[in-house]
Amino acid sequence: MRTPAAESHSSAASRFLEREHGLLVGDSRPGAITGERFDTRNPATGQVIASVAKASGPDIDRAVKAARDAFETGAWRGMSAATRARLMLRYADLLEQNVDELVELEVLDNGMPKGFAQWGVAASASWLRHFAGMTGRAIGQNTSAATSGDGARFHSYSALEPVGVVGLVIPWNGPIATFMIKVAPALAAGCTCVVKPAEDTPLTALRLGELALQAGFPPGVLNVVPGYGDAGAALVAHPGVDKISFTGSTATGKQVLKSAADSIKRVTLELGGKSPCVVFDDADMDKAIAGAAMAIFANSGQVCFAGSRLYVQRRSFERVVEGVASFAKSLKVGSGLDAGNQIGPLISDKQLKRVADYIALGQSEGGAVVAGGKSYGGDGFFIEPTVFTNLAAGARMAREEIFGPVVVATPFDDFDEVVALANDTNYGLGAGIFTSSLDKAHTLASRLRAGNVWINCYGVTHPSMPFGGYKESGIGREMGDEGFKAFLESKAVYVALGNV
Repeated sequence: MRTPAAESHSSAASRFLEREHGLLVGDSRPGAITGERFDTRNPATGQVIASVAKASGPDIDRAVKAARDAFETGAWRGMSAATRARLMLRYADLLEQNVDELVELEVLDNGMPKGFAQWGVAASASWLRHFAGMTGRAIGQNTSAATSGDGARFHSYSALEPVGVVGLVIPWNGPIATFMIKVAPALAAGCTCVVKPAEDTPLTALRLGELALQAGFPPGVLNVVPGYGDAGAALVAHPGVDKISFTGSTATGKQVLKSAADSIKRVTLELGGKSPCVVFDDADMDKAIAGAAMAIFANSGQVCFAGSRLYVQRRSFERVVEGVASFAKSLKVGSGLDAGNQIGPLISDKQLKRVADYIALGQSEGGAVVAGGKSYGGDGFFIEPTVFTNLAAGARMAREEIFGPVVVATPFDDFDEVVALANDTNYGLGAGIFTSSLDKAHTLASRLRAGNVWINCYGVTHPSMPFGGYKESGIGREMGDEGFKAFLESKAVYVALGNV
C-alpha cells in the first residue's frame, strides 16, 4: 500500500535547496561555462527541488586543472600521512554532525527510504575512518637481499605512490555511499579527485564536497562537476586524468573501458548484476524468506547486487514464494521521508517505464505474477514490489538486469543443478545462500562465479573486505586492501653499490 508523500524539510536542507547551485572547482562554486543548468526532481512527487549548473567539456578541463595543480604542488600528497588522516577523520565527524541534512537531501533527490539514507551516511563516515587508518600503509619493501649477490650489490626497494588525478563517476542509486566508497580510498592514497555525480542525484555530492573544504582539505583535492553523459565522457577521455573509477551500467562501463584504452588509463569498473539467491530445504525459513525478499526489494530493487533471481529447492518452493509474496504485499510504499515507509519510488519516470515494460515482457514470456506488477497512479514514480514464477531460464526477464523491485523465482532439485542455474549469467556481482549446512554453504560459495557471496544474510559490506564482480559485473575491486591499492602505482628502485 502506498502512503501519501511527507514533504516537510529541515531548515538546513531547505537552505541548501534554495541556493543556485554551481559546480565545485577548487574552493569556488562557478556556474557552467556555457551557462546551462538542469533541474533535479523529487522522485516521490515528480516536482523540481533544485537547479544545478550543468558541466560540459570546458568545465571538466577546469576541474581537472584544479585537481592536477593540487596534486603536482603536493598540497595533498605532500602532507604527512598523519595530517591527511586527521583531516579525513574530521571529514567523517562533519558527516555525522550534518547527518539530518544529508539524509534529507539524499531522500529528496533519490527517493530512498530514510533508513537506507541513514545507513549511507553512517557507512560513509565508517569508510572514511577506516581509510584514514590506511594513509600510513602506502609502503613498499626493501628487496636488497634478493637483488644482491654473485658479486653484485644493490640497495633495492619498491615504493607505492598515488596514481595521480582520478575521475570518479558515481551512479544515482546510492549517491552518498558510492561517492565515499571511491573518494575515501583515493584520498587515503594521496590522489586528488574529480567527482561526476549522476544527473538525477547531484545534490549530496555537492554538499559532501563543501564539507571536505570545511574539514580543511586544500582547494582542488576534491572537485564536483554535475552534468550529463557528455561531462562523464569528457572526464573519462581527459588526458589529465590518470585513473577512472566508474559505477553504473555494464553497457556504459564498456564505453568507459574503450575510451580509457586510448590513453591506457587505470580503470576500476563496478557494473551491473543479475544476482542469484539460493534457498535450500534445510534453511531457517523465516530468515530465508525475509532475507530473499529484502535482497530484491531494498531501495526498490535499485541495487547493483540485488538478488533478482530466486532459486528455491523444490520441496520448499511454494512456501518460500508465498512467503516472499506476502512480504512484498506487506511493505509500505511511499515517500522516503516518512520513516514508516519501507519502499520508496523509482528514480525517474524513465526508470518506472523501464521496469513496467519488463513486467509486461515477463507476462508475455509466460510468467505468472504472484504479487505486485502494477504501477501506482498519481504523482511520483512508484511501482509495486513484484514476484514472478513460471519463467524459463532463457527468458529475458530472467536474464537481463531490470533495476527495480522485481524477482523471478525458480525451483531446483539438486546441488549441481542450482550451481549451473546460478552461474548461467553474464554477470557475477553477488549471490546469496540460505542453508543450515556448513558443507553446502562453503561448497556452493566456492563454486559460484560471483565477487560477493552472503550466507544466511544478504548485502553485507565492510571497508576491510573487497567489493566487486566477476565477468560483466566489472573489473577490479573497491574497498579492502585491493580497493586502496587501486589508487596506487608501484615503483621499483635499484641503487648499485660499490665494493667496500
